[in-house]
Amino acid sequence: MSYVDYEKAQKLGMKAFKSAVSKGENEYLPVLDEILQGVDIVGEVSLGLVQIPLDRVVGTSNVGRTYAFANNFMPILDYKTEFGAKWSSLYESHVEEGIREPIKVYEYMNKFYVVEGNKRVSVLKYCEAVTVPAQVTRKVPKLTDDLQTRIYYEFMEFYKLNEINYLWFSQEGGFKKLLELTCQDPEAKWTEDQIKDFGSAHHNFNTALKKTEVKNLPLTSGDAFLIFIDIYGYDNIKNLTANEMKEKLQPLVEEYLLESKGGEVQIKTEPAAAGKKRLVNYIWNPGPKKIKVAFVFDKDPGESDWLYGHELGRLYLEDKCSDKIKTLKVHDINSEEQAVTAMNDLIDMGVKVIFTTSAQQVSASLKVAAEHKDVVILNCSLNTSHKLIRTYYARLYEVKFLAGMLAGIMSRNGQIGYIADYPIISSPANINAFALGAQMVNPDAKVYLEWTKVKGVSRESAIAEFREKGVEYVSDQEMIKPNEAGRQFGLYSITEDEPVNMAMPMYLWGPFYEKLIDSVLSGAFKQEDDNSEDKAINYWWGLSAGVVDVIYSRKVPEGTRKLLGLIRQQIIDNEFSPFQDVIYAQGGVVKNENGQRMTPDEVMRMNWLVKNVVGEIPEMEDLREEAKSIVSLSGVSESEEV
Repeated sequence: MSYVDYEKAQKLGMKAFKSAVSKGENEYLPVLDEILQGVDIVGEVSLGLVQIPLDRVVGTSNVGRTYAFANNFMPILDYKTEFGAKWSSLYESHVEEGIREPIKVYEYMNKFYVVEGNKRVSVLKYCEAVTVPAQVTRKVPKLTDDLQTRIYYEFMEFYKLNEINYLWFSQEGGFKKLLELTCQDPEAKWTEDQIKDFGSAHHNFNTALKKTEVKNLPLTSGDAFLIFIDIYGYDNIKNLTANEMKEKLQPLVEEYLLESKGGEVQIKTEPAAAGKKRLVNYIWNPGPKKIKVAFVFDKDPGESDWLYGHELGRLYLEDKCSDKIKTLKVHDINSEEQAVTAMNDLIDMGVKVIFTTSAQQVSASLKVAAEHKDVVILNCSLNTSHKLIRTYYARLYEVKFLAGMLAGIMSRNGQIGYIADYPIISSPANINAFALGAQMVNPDAKVYLEWTKVKGVSRESAIAEFREKGVEYVSDQEMIKPNEAGRQFGLYSITEDEPVNMAMPMYLWGPFYEKLIDSVLSGAFKQEDDNSEDKAINYWWGLSAGVVDVIYSRKVPEGTRKLLGLIRQQIIDNEFSPFQDVIYAQGGVVKNENGQRMTPDEVMRMNWLVKNVVGEIPEMEDLREEAKSIVSLSGVSESEEV
């Protein structure tokens, strides 16, 4: 009865053949000799006898047997041909005793092309086998700027550690991230148990994936598996069954859809108008019962200027919205495991909205959000591409521009200092806006930049360096720790023994949180999700939303205040932007043309400094150890051009 199976296989082949013709695609097997024309192969490496995944066997080495198969390796020649007879005989042999003789293949770009054994591959694919033994020779292309080639070089380094050949990613960094998520030592060779456990988990995941709508998205199984591990944690999923994984996959459909579209982010620069209330909204506010809103701090707010600002925001929210909400807080939650436990405990207590206040808490936020889709979770970070959670941040650069103008006006010699901490997203925008503000009123102004998180640099050493350069005014941290009595914050003068404060650009987290809560309660939050077009939502509000501002000292002349007030109002009215018209980066490179205004995305992703800044964005190796984890999550990317 082998002819019956041959005819079934032939029908599958003809179906694929006709489909390819209708789409204008190659209807026959890809031929490696043709693919490699014009490709610079720098070497061949024998990998020996390897069990290779059949779904990555995609073509043949030379044109010899190409036309006997459709592009899915199913036969298309008539059963009565010699080929048909041999295929049928091989099928019978496989059914009776299995195909054990290894095939011979070339591996190129983690795909396999058959040198000997095309019919064996065809039979095995028809029988839905998963792997086949093969003698493998790798053809190594020259490393170029081509994306697929760069990914392939990452794969080859990954393969050296574990000889896993069934994974592929659509973007760079996937193999590196996978090692970081699955191994205590990402550079160590895998043990047999590690390889076995990972293979079992991947197999179960693929089985689960095929039963969901995610399988139809333009993602590799590696892409999908990496997202799954990143959200739930490898140790938590590696022993799950396929059915258990399927249950956990369902909440992630929107995450996968977002990833399939390149992880697009929709930046919301203004609060949304109140939405129409729907029945579901009344679940949030059932009569007099208050909604519980929680804040998760990774440190004690009393020991952190950043978290102290958010704690003031929480207290503002508690005071202004006491009729609608009740706030809770947890602090010193300094590991992902602790954050997940704390959030789950808060949800068990009835919390419906959670604010996590640092970028390091993104991963924990995602894990909890995947399990609790009825809870709103927002993380204070910028440019984070996820659908399960939203992120929020404030456009401090708008008021930094005003502080820069003040420094340029007050400085007699145009020598101004700027102290920054972490080289993360939005830091260059703050620095550049300040420098452009100073330049607007003093064309010769220079801004000397120092980073407190660079090895060997402290606030004290930076101030000493500034004094040697004749600097009179310094822009420093937005707020100090509540238990410190220093005055080194905002814009201050260093011409006297003690700092003299002139202005304080500040985050107004209280109004920010109030507007976010109002958005949730009014239904606008949900409507934004419905209209987001499968994009992640990031809130990046500024002066016009009342979530940043600047306070001036009485020492600032009245006329100067009026001038700064006029510019402030123009920014609020969207009549002026700190980043419009011609802008030169260091080295005289034009970054913005006359008559143009930089987009929010361009401002957010700045990885360069304007011409009148003296200093540079530090490299990772120059940073202190405690800064590296934050910068690795939210650092300025050298590859992002604007």
